[in-house]
Amino acid sequence: MPPLDIAILRNSDGWPDELDALAERAVLAAVAQSKAKIRGAAELSIVLTDDAEQRELNAQWRNKDSSTNVLSFPQIEPFGPVVGILGDITLARETIEREAQELGKSFADHFTHLVVHGFLHILGHDHIQEDEALRMESLETTILASLGIEDPYAE
Repeated sequence: MPPLDIAILRNSDGWPDELDALAERAVLAAVAQSKAKIRGAAELSIVLTDDAEQRELNAQWRNKDSSTNVLSFPQIEPFGPVVGILGDITLARETIEREAQELGKSFADHFTHLVVHGFLHILGHDHIQEDEALRMESLETTILASLGIEDPYAE
């Protein structure tokens, strides 16, 4: 497989160091399980930020004046060649911490799920239509199972 450079950027404090390895594992599992083919040198940025910056990004790009757990900014065509600058994934620490606690999940597992979710958006997957959502959730579940993480959509 051609090289995939994953840059992990910390725009806020409080993010555990071991998340770098988790994020890389999550992305590589998503590449493998989604059957995406990396066609040449590829680059992805994962930005670890806080609710304040995430809220600004969400307002600027989605017209939603609130923070959110993960945002994806694809730079490739949906389901197109996976090469070059793939895009950026931003994650908000406080939102992820709160959601993990509410869901009764570990921070690491919820973080991993959101990296997978964000990367699938980079590849072109979406969940606007119900059939798309079911396909995306099924793929997320398969990827997370390959990492030893339970189905996040199980009741």
